[in-house]
Amino acid sequence: MLLYLHIPFCHRVCPYCSFYKHTPGNTRIGDFILAIGAEAAWRKKHLTLSKEEEFTHPTSLYLGGGTPSMLSSKHLDTLFEKLRESFDFTKLEEITLEANPATFDIKKARLFKSLGVTRVSLGIQSFSTGVLKTLGREHSPEQASEAVRILRQAEIGSINIDLMFSIPGQSLDDWRSTLSHAISLKPDHISAYNLTYEEDTAFFDSLQNGTYEENEDHDADHYHLAEEMLLASGFDHYETSNYAQPGHHSRHNQGYWEGSDYIGLGPSAVSTLFGKRHKNIPDTALYIKQVNTIGHALHESEILTPAHRRIELIALGLRTTRGIPLHLLDPETLQKAQTLACEKLLTIGKTHLSLTQLGRPLVDPIAAELI
Repeated sequence: MLLYLHIPFCHRVCPYCSFYKHTPGNTRIGDFILAIGAEAAWRKKHLTLSKEEEFTHPTSLYLGGGTPSMLSSKHLDTLFEKLRESFDFTKLEEITLEANPATFDIKKARLFKSLGVTRVSLGIQSFSTGVLKTLGREHSPEQASEAVRILRQAEIGSINIDLMFSIPGQSLDDWRSTLSHAISLKPDHISAYNLTYEEDTAFFDSLQNGTYEENEDHDADHYHLAEEMLLASGFDHYETSNYAQPGHHSRHNQGYWEGSDYIGLGPSAVSTLFGKRHKNIPDTALYIKQVNTIGHALHESEILTPAHRRIELIALGLRTTRGIPLHLLDPETLQKAQTLACEKLLTIGKTHLSLTQLGRPLVDPIAAELI
């Protein structure tokens, strides 16, 4: 079982980000931390009542957001203390914390280490000053580089650098320079995401009014450059947007791609347990109020039918090197897969189907064909 915490606070709201987030405003962060602890206790109680005690023994913990690293040392200490009251951490294989380079120093990085954090994912996005300005990021390229060095000094076991391409105004040379600089810092993992224009973001509004535009050829050029440079530097391209040095694959994200059950705590967090999916209310003030009143913040629920689960397993599994089990395909779909194999877009083995290097950039249309 995977455990996810959503920390919605950011110093600044980036114009491309569609995740639920906001500046702290009038929110008392201490009250928010206590609410997370109360929700965790409610989960423990109900899992125990359902005789599913093993679900209180997560194998992975992921703190996402928002910006978890902007929590104070006191709040982080309290948060982990409350989590340990409800969940048994003895089976944890990985603790990931998302961080903004401008939100921690060596003292706080050492706190991350002391709390058991094994992996830090840095939201750097670019090492170009102009591109960072377009993205609304608050750190400089120098701060980003220093953040990696600080984490190394604190002996964090695995460091990921998040990068983004196809950003408005970003040239292929900008992207090449960012990749080269990222590689020179010797991180253990690099995520290279194609910018997507999500609704309810300033970037989406700019796309709608014609200020920004999408270009598939541009996307493909940036994607292939990342793959070329990162593979040449010893990274394993194990998922469409993710590259890792040996032994540094993200266990938490692999769990999602493989369809593992997970619990999400915090406003807007999603849980999938026992064939049902639940989403918490996407409002921090109401989240705190509801948890303090009834113990949970569940807002929406749905039953995942076998057909729904099959679609998800195909869509997510195709993004990985391992691919998808052949039993997910009916005879008609398998015939479509054989046609795609003849086009060298995928390979069909004895038990699994996986995309080729040629097919990986086309994962979404191929998934739609097989679904």
